[in-house]
Amino acid sequence: MLWLGAQGLSVGEIAEQLSIRPATVKTHFERAYLKLGAHDRAAAVASAFRLGLIR
Repeated sequence: MLWLGAQGLSVGEIAEQLSIRPATVKTHFERAYLKLGAHDRAAAVASAFRLGLIR
């Protein structure tokens, strides 16, 4: 899901593409922030790129 955020998609667009609720997308992002030690989407995406989790 973070890779979709890296492509610039909004929460609503991600939810639509994955056929899930926007609240679920937000929850997944919040959990990713915690695991990556990030405080926002940009920092999480940067960390994920650095760690090789997304390309």
